[in-house]
Amino acid sequence: MEFDISWILMGFPAAFVLGWLASRFDLRQLRRENRSAPKAYFKGLNFLLNEQQDKAIDAFIEAVQNDPDTAELHFALGNLFRRRGEYSRAVRVHEHLLSRADISKPERERAQHALALDFMKAGLLDRAEDALARLEHTPYENEARLSRLAIYERAHDWPQAVQIARLMHSHNQGDYSVRIAHYLCEQALGQQAQGQLDAAKDLLQQAQSEAPHAPRPRIELAHLQHKSGDPVQALGSLMALASVSPSSVPLVAPLMLELVKTDKRKPQVRALLVANYHSSPSLDVMQSLVQLDEFARVENADGPVGRDWYVEHLRHEPSLVAAGRWLAQETLSHEEHHPAVQRALDNAAKPLTRYRCAACGFEARQHFWQCPGCQSWDSYPPRRVEEQ
Repeated sequence: MEFDISWILMGFPAAFVLGWLASRFDLRQLRRENRSAPKAYFKGLNFLLNEQQDKAIDAFIEAVQNDPDTAELHFALGNLFRRRGEYSRAVRVHEHLLSRADISKPERERAQHALALDFMKAGLLDRAEDALARLEHTPYENEARLSRLAIYERAHDWPQAVQIARLMHSHNQGDYSVRIAHYLCEQALGQQAQGQLDAAKDLLQQAQSEAPHAPRPRIELAHLQHKSGDPVQALGSLMALASVSPSSVPLVAPLMLELVKTDKRKPQVRALLVANYHSSPSLDVMQSLVQLDEFARVENADGPVGRDWYVEHLRHEPSLVAAGRWLAQETLSHEEHHPAVQRALDNAAKPLTRYRCAACGFEARQHFWQCPGCQSWDSYPPRRVEEQ
């Protein structure tokens, strides 16, 4: 049989035409898909800018369906779910990203961080802790450690908080010595509640070594010594505190007054309180001086004595609290109106005797080392609202 080459020559044009038609079909389909994906994506952005999150989510879901391999669309969708409080849907999006084998290492680390944030927002602290621990040795390491520290504080897991704070301190992520001292003090309070006074004392001494200039370890140690029946040591701790942290004396002035009642160091304590008051006038120090002068029967001292401290304070500070306390024991004309006037003054002065957080403004009757409102440490000044 003779081979006819004319069939091959006729086949070349036919193959060319078929190839051209196929390429045109593929190009049209690709253009159509590329037009639909950006259209849905930009539609979602427009809804997001107009704060229409429901419509933005629908648009991003459409964009993901058109282009399921785009990681950025998944991140945008997951972040939207988290912002709306739909944490389970956000978790599913980010877990889907982590399950993919085709994403790069930076995208995988980013998805792991986003998943940890989902768990944090949802209050699933155990799962959040595990997800954050996997971010060690990644660009999100520092942020992950801070989040873990927040989890341990929230859970009152003070030993773990000490461990992670020391890790951050050793890696030059900030000075966490005072924070570590707070954690050790919290552990000590837990030991005291269980009657383990020796263990509590060891923790407080560790805290004092960790942050020598922090006032709390010395204050807590003085309270523990007083509770253990050692007022001499307790007063010594507070007098040492006055030289390390003079601004903290108003917090311990009432305790110093209680301890000095059975101690021979009344003149030294009074001199310390007077010097502290003259350096920085305080309502608590002033009140302690009034009471100390009354029960110690101090007379003919240099400067004010007893209730004269109220008048001395009013000369420098327009204090409604001091005025009310001075008026409480004064004999005035129209004495029958005195109780009503006194009640009015006391009610007006009561809000002024609170402590106020410098970070969030939360007010409380007692001083806190950690704000109950914003969870900030050392945000409460040792002075009352009226003095700020």
